[in-house]
Amino acid sequence: MASKEMYALGSQASVIRDLFAYGQEQAAIVGKENVFDFSIGNPTVPAPACVKEAIEDILETRESVAIHGYTAASGDAAVRQGLADYMNQTYDAQVRADNFYMTCGAAASLTISLKALVEGPDDEIILIAPFFPEYTVFVHNANAKAVVLPPDTEHFQISLDALEKAITPHTRAIIINSPNNPSGVVYSADTYEKLAALLTRKSQEIGHPIYIISDEPYREIIYDGLPILYVPKFYKDTIICYSYSKSLSLPGERIGYVLVPDCAADAQEVYTAVCGAGRSMGFVCAPHLFQDVVLKCLGQTGDMNIYDENRKLLDNSLKEMGYDCVYPSGAFYLFVKSPEADAKAFSDKAKKLNLLIVPADSFGCPGYVRVSYCVDPDMINRSFAAFKKLMEQYK
Repeated sequence: MASKEMYALGSQASVIRDLFAYGQEQAAIVGKENVFDFSIGNPTVPAPACVKEAIEDILETRESVAIHGYTAASGDAAVRQGLADYMNQTYDAQVRADNFYMTCGAAASLTISLKALVEGPDDEIILIAPFFPEYTVFVHNANAKAVVLPPDTEHFQISLDALEKAITPHTRAIIINSPNNPSGVVYSADTYEKLAALLTRKSQEIGHPIYIISDEPYREIIYDGLPILYVPKFYKDTIICYSYSKSLSLPGERIGYVLVPDCAADAQEVYTAVCGAGRSMGFVCAPHLFQDVVLKCLGQTGDMNIYDENRKLLDNSLKEMGYDCVYPSGAFYLFVKSPEADAKAFSDKAKKLNLLIVPADSFGCPGYVRVSYCVDPDMINRSFAAFKKLMEQYK
């Protein structure tokens, strides 16, 4: 007999994956050029040249065992030192190699961090809508309760009044994600300052620290000259979860890290618990080759100008057609208000035009759809006729 809980999870449909699969099926029937798939956040910008150069150099100059053998469970020491040096030079982070735990990407980083912090089934993790749907799965896996903060649909920053009401003595952490998937919004310094003041005050009131888990796979995908903000500078009790899936366009290689800075409350205890959580879930010794690759590519990214051009093209064009779009300052998603209250019905109408956009109900934000613009710009241009035809149904 299989676990009923895991069977139910495995049987659960993913709107994003289902739309993506439908798009592939339709492409075989009507031609790829007639399907406009904005469903999935799969980077289309090529990995920067440094990735290929690093792989070739490593394969040509090192013995096989030194490339493919085990590293320490927490990651290669030289890689972690390189990360510390880079973060210190770039953000004045004041971190050490032993603050980093290498992982198989951001999902592993999040599940490890949650497992490390949660002490019992009454513990609560606050999620700020809109959020990546798998957060609820990760929280449940850590045997905690997810407390969902309704979205601030006026600004898509954090509603501090609502957050204050959501915090209880059982609150262990709050997950933030900026630049945000799915809204594309970037949290401002003002938001971080006010969030830090609130969490500091509430931590004192309830008698234990409330941690921020900062999920940062889109850290470098930011536009309009906005600065990249280092969250622990605003709030010390922050754990950072990072992935190279987006910055280096390596989603299939599964490489990232957890950073527990020394400034966080009980930092050494939390880091040791991170190591234990990684061990308990089998997330030890992240892919050796790609640990070494990211070390050689620190500070490099794919060509983010491509995403920026797509952003401007899609945002400006849809607004001209009458769509109500949230202005995206980061990531590679456009968040569009559905012309009808039922975003699923709106998405279904779009689907009939082979226009694949994701209803945001599962992101905790009904009434909106996510349009992923990490796609070929030619497809964006070809899709405009379908977007116009779709909007005409609401006039």
